[in-house]
Amino acid sequence: VQLQASGGGLVQPGGSLRLSCTASGFRMDYHTIGWFRQAPGKEREGVSCISSSDSSTYYADSVKGRFTISRDYAKNTVYLQTDSLKPEDTAEYYCATDFEVRNCEVALGHYYAWDYWGKGTLVTVSS
Repeated sequence: VQLQASGGGLVQPGGSLRLSCTASGFRMDYHTIGWFRQAPGKEREGVSCISSSDSSTYYADSVKGRFTISRDYAKNTVYLQTDSLKPEDTAEYYCATDFEVRNCEVALGHYYAWDYWGKGTLVTVSS
């Protein structure tokens, strides 16, 4: 099981980025996928997730209305569209999965419970 996040970069406040999480070794559409982030000196936090049970999506309050998670079944990829970016969104962004999690609403708040992690991609929001 391997995951890889990509798509990060430097963007001005108010800008957008589309982050991608690609997988090898398993089908992402059968499993719950989460996006997390960690800013320097801060604890890792859940940003968004999409559940395997019914594709329900959940978002942290800090990104609700600005970020959108989605799946591309053909490409075995999960995206995180990030819009209206703010300096406080600056962080390393990671994607993760856990094969036991069917609905991720609660699991999103417990990053330490997720089993498989990819390398992160850095998002820097600055003018």
